[in-house]
Amino acid sequence: MPIGSQELIRDINSRLILTQLINNGPMSRAALSKNLGLTKATISAIVQELIDKYLITELGSDNTSRGRKPILLSFNPYCGHSISIDLEYEKLTLMTCYLNGEQSQIHHYNNNRSDSEIVSYLISIIQEQLDILPSTPYGIVGICIGIHGVVSQNQITFAPYSPYCGIDFSTLLEKHFSASVYLENEANLSIIGEKAFCYHYPNMVGISIHSGIGLGLIINHELFSGFNGNAGEFGHTIVEVDGKPCPCGNLGCFEQYTSERSLLLDFTEKKHLPTASIEMLIEAYRTQDPIAIEIIQSFIKYMAIGINNILNVLNPNVIVINCALTTEFPLLLEQISALLKNRMHNFCHLVPSKLQGTSVLIGGVCICTKYFLGLQDLDFKINFSHEILKE
Repeated sequence: MPIGSQELIRDINSRLILTQLINNGPMSRAALSKNLGLTKATISAIVQELIDKYLITELGSDNTSRGRKPILLSFNPYCGHSISIDLEYEKLTLMTCYLNGEQSQIHHYNNNRSDSEIVSYLISIIQEQLDILPSTPYGIVGICIGIHGVVSQNQITFAPYSPYCGIDFSTLLEKHFSASVYLENEANLSIIGEKAFCYHYPNMVGISIHSGIGLGLIINHELFSGFNGNAGEFGHTIVEVDGKPCPCGNLGCFEQYTSERSLLLDFTEKKHLPTASIEMLIEAYRTQDPIAIEIIQSFIKYMAIGINNILNVLNPNVIVINCALTTEFPLLLEQISALLKNRMHNFCHLVPSKLQGTSVLIGGVCICTKYFLGLQDLDFKINFSHEILKE
């Protein structure tokens, strides 16, 4: 067999072993051999290479077996760190953690930086974190930035509420840091995080509701982003003919009736307020304010319309809703579900986000880990915790 072919097969087998250990937890060499159909000699040789590379570690013995206790092997998430950033125009959130999301620290920053200032600001806050992270064999394996807009080939191509469209973040940041930089749509990152840590389904849809509406789509365990990254722009599907104007250029877009921005605009106008926050709307609804009730009922109606369209087109196993309103008032999901009257889709689960405000950041961790290890699908069997730091 040619040398190149041998190296390729060895690389494939290494990835299979890493995938087994990440997705199924610690196991012995014998279990790996059985699960993957590889000889024990092949497993032993590759395992030793991965140990030498600090990618896996040996744990204690397996106490469940009789006779000689086999040594358990585990993926070593502590071989490096990743940095995830959720980049919005008005705020910015940065998280550092190990490769499986453990020991994460989240930092919140106000952000009103212009397009000429944002890169230098990102460099300063990233470097600030690098200076205090503990040493690891691989250091920072990747930096992932969640973008509230369309991303294609690691570039922002459309961002209606952000001035950062056209900035080559990856090239500029990679010049400063010895790590790969990945840009991805925030809704895509959100559903990647939910799948890896919470809902292990092959076909999933994630709806992220914030200043706009994003949709992340997993088909057969893989992210689907379309021809040029525009798949999932669910907020710009039209639900009202000749409806409210949208920055995208269309009229009657879904997000003009369901996004936080549109709901708060409606709330401020009807309450004659100079400004309002989502917390104010939540409190008004909690105290049965008539205007808040009217706005939320409209939100429920349009959400049901949009979700019904998703069910008919995509037929997912589960739809994950990441929304401050449904997080605060879980009964809203039941009210939305009650309006989905199509009998063909009564098997689809409408569920809340378990990661909520950290879903974009956790999805970024998955992206960094997947590219670093060269893996396709991750299902982490852990519960992560993080420390929130505000600045």
